[in-house]
Order: sequence, then structure tokens, then C-alpha cells
Amino acid sequence: MSAGDEALRLVSGRRMPAEWERHEATWLTWPHAEEHWPGKFELVPAIWARMVRELETGEDVHVLVADETVERLAREAMAAGGVRGERVRLHRVPNDFAWARDHGPIFVTDAPYGEPGGRRVILDWGFNGWGGKWPHERDDAVPRHVAAITGIPCAEGPMVLEGGSIDVNGMGALLTTESCLLHKNRNPSLSRERIEENLCRFLGVRKVLWLGDGIAGDDTDGHVDDLTRFVGPRTVLTVVEDDPADENHRPLAENLERLRAMTDQDGRPLEVVTVPMPAAVVHEGQRLPASYANFYVGNNVVLLPVFDDPADEAAIAALRRAFPGRRVAAIPSRDLVWGLGAFHCVTQQMPG
Repeated sequence: MSAGDEALRLVSGRRMPAEWERHEATWLTWPHAEEHWPGKFELVPAIWARMVRELETGEDVHVLVADETVERLAREAMAAGGVRGERVRLHRVPNDFAWARDHGPIFVTDAPYGEPGGRRVILDWGFNGWGGKWPHERDDAVPRHVAAITGIPCAEGPMVLEGGSIDVNGMGALLTTESCLLHKNRNPSLSRERIEENLCRFLGVRKVLWLGDGIAGDDTDGHVDDLTRFVGPRTVLTVVEDDPADENHRPLAENLERLRAMTDQDGRPLEVVTVPMPAAVVHEGQRLPASYANFYVGNNVVLLPVFDDPADEAAIAALRRAFPGRRVAAIPSRDLVWGLGAFHCVTQQMPG
């Protein structure tokens, strides 16, 4: 049996659960690369500690630390941040950067929709540093390390794929963008049809929903988790920009038009919830990818980036309506987004 046949055998009958389905744990990678937050790195560990403190109330939290020094600094930051720690586990795993969504494992399971348990498989997709922009050799190996830690079987995905470039409803529909998945710096030899086939076969998807371009400042070539997210089996939350002079206005309006014409895996129209974008966040002359769509749904908390902007309240209200059984932790993120990502970018859920 070839490696590809073995991978398909492992994932057969499995699906990628929706993020709001029950987790056993969330995986994080502790930040240590100052070049991603030049001039602001000293502010970043406290943000990770806040994430751990919010998440540990409802699930286990696994934290990858690059070496002994990073582990010591992580423990100090978490202690200072009020982390209790009973459900927190640190693992020494070499890594390049802290973006666990993109370099971490993607889990699929054979549990029915909405039910915990089931047999899980880790998917190890190729990771090339967002199209060769950043070092990535250690990050590319992270899913295999997690498989060794957890004892969960690991299957190799047949292409380059970052977790932030996709979002699923757990029922068979997947959101992504043409600007990222079809970019020549990811899988230049694969057609759109072959990419769709890979997503369907490995993630239990029946329908791929394609949006267009990403937002300004996003160095990932347009990850969907800065644009549009499933918040229910048929409901999506999408960001919009009302100012026609803003560079995000056109691409977000075009994506909204597409969403309003889309149907789910069973042919039913999507319910579309819109949230305004914050005003442009600029640091050292650089437009940053500040977006309310980059939230993370934990078992009993939603981590929401906010930006000291009047639109913060609309985003908070929208997430409270979408997830009435969870509290919304609105966490100031102007410093975090200087690294060109927010809470969804740095988390990866492991289904229960």
C-alpha cells in the first residue's frame, strides 16, 4: 500500500468538526520570535497568558515551547497572568513561529456531528511558510510531534494547506479563498478541481465555497479566517467595510455578494450576519490585518480581538448572539495584530 493509499484509509469516513463542537483541548505555540513583533514583543507573552487563563476553564490547553528558556518564560508569564495550570500541559517541540493554526495539526474524527469522542486522525498537510515568506522547516514538522505526544494516528495531506485558509461547518461545507488556495506559491501544479477533491476526501467535505480576495495587510495571501467564519451549520459571520474609500471595501463587498448567493452542502441558502470592520489599524506606516473575524471558539469562551474602536461593541454583540452559551472575552489586540494575526491564527482545536 502506498503512503497516499494509507493516508486515505486512515481518514476514510472521518470529518473535520466545526470549531464550536466539543473540544478535548486547544493547542498553542508559545511566542519566541521577536521579529514578528519588532518593538512590541515584550507585550506579547501576557496576551498568550490571557488566552490560556480564559481557555483552561473549559478544556485542556497544550502549549508547545521551543526550548528550556522559552518554557521558563512561558511559566513565568502564565503565573503572572493568573493561570491556574491544572489543565495546562507544556511540551518541548522545536518550532519557528507561534501561528499554531497554520503549522499545527488538523484533526478529523468519525464521531457524528455534535457528539464527542470518536476515533481521531491528525492530518499533516504541507506547510511552506505562507508561500515561502518565512522560515518553516521546524514548523512543518509540528503535526508529527503532536502525533507522537498524543498517540493519535497521523496521515499526510496531499498538498500545502494552512489551517487559517479554511473554515468548516462540520456538516460538509468548507469556506476558503481563491487568493490563497489558488495562489501559485502554494500548490502550483494542482488545479482548482484537484484542490477541491483533496479537501473533500481528507476533511469529509461535500461542498467547497470559494470567496475571492483577503483584507489589506494580510501576508497570508488572503486567509478566510480574517473574512468569514461559520458560526452555525448554515450561518456565517462576515466582515464588511462601509467606507468606499477604504481598500477593504471592494473585496469585502464582493465576498458578501458571493455569500448571499451561496448554499450549504444540502443546497440551503446561507444565513449571513455582517459585522463592520474596525477603522484601519496602522503601525509604523503599515496597514495591519485587524479583523473581528479572527475570533476563536473554545468550549465555554469566545476569544475576540478588539481594537479600541466604536465597532468593537457590534462585534461583541454579534458573537454573543451567535454563541449564547459561551462568554465573549473581548481582548485588546492592537499589539497582537502587529504580528499580522490574532486569536484564530494562534489556536488549534482538538475535538473531544
